[in-house]
Amino acid sequence: MFQSRIYITGLWALGLTLLGFSYGSDPKYIEEIKNWQKERIESLKKEDGWLNLAGLFWLRPGGNTFGADASNQLVFPKGKSAGNLGRLILENGEVWVESNPTAEVWQGENRVEKLKIYSPGNAPLVLRHGSLRWFVIKRGEKYGIRLRDLEHPNLSHFSGIDSYSIDSKWRVKAKLEKFHEEKKIAITDVLGQTSMQPSSGALVFTLKGKTYRLDPIDEGDQFFILFGDKTNAKHTYQSGRFLYAQKPGPGSNTVILDFNKAYNPPCAFTEFATCPLPPEQNVLKIAILAGEKRVKNGVNHGE
Repeated sequence: MFQSRIYITGLWALGLTLLGFSYGSDPKYIEEIKNWQKERIESLKKEDGWLNLAGLFWLRPGGNTFGADASNQLVFPKGKSAGNLGRLILENGEVWVESNPTAEVWQGENRVEKLKIYSPGNAPLVLRHGSLRWFVIKRGEKYGIRLRDLEHPNLSHFSGIDSYSIDSKWRVKAKLEKFHEEKKIAITDVLGQTSMQPSSGALVFTLKGKTYRLDPIDEGDQFFILFGDKTNAKHTYQSGRFLYAQKPGPGSNTVILDFNKAYNPPCAFTEFATCPLPPEQNVLKIAILAGEKRVKNGVNHGE
């Protein structure tokens, strides 16, 4: 009788696994990941999140007219902007705005006539007009205007992100093998631009009896990891996913890689992002059945 119960329990557990349910993870850990998932969704919806992007415009040297009229160099969304709001001027690595006298262009609580909105080493200023917000971004030698719409339809259409079942087996210990010399790894973005990013060592870990390596990017007290895996073909975002991990403390070389917190890059939600891509050495020859899956509700412009 006791053996029968074990057999039935085993079948029940196997059934849950086949159906995609987690089995055997600590309830506190599951709660931790669910809270992380909730915060992740909330961050996407914030003013500085990725769901409200409405445009990305690359500036040419000199003046760039902007507004809803099709005659502008930078055409803002119709119904959201006046026909011509003014000019954005790129000169010597700085960007200025000159607004039309009748335009309602604001920076903070001040109406703008002429203002420097970007200079090297300083945070770009955010301009606003109605529900629109915009500011300067720099990618390599390119200067662009990132446009947000705080009333973007994506905010109301977004229904969340499907994820794999939470399972602590995907929370793995990695060994940090420090490079003998200071090293930078080549990271290419969707624009085709390559930058060299600092990396203090490789993260070495074991899954299903095989050893894998990832080269992380140093970001303060954290590692930022761009990785691909076998799920990218059908189930997760095609170019790979992102993951953060805490750097080890003094005297330690252990890093926790929690693939349950693997998440989609911004390009999964908008065509106006400039996402970095995983380097070739970070494309794993294993299916990481954890973390966020591909967005399928129409918000994803990248599929």
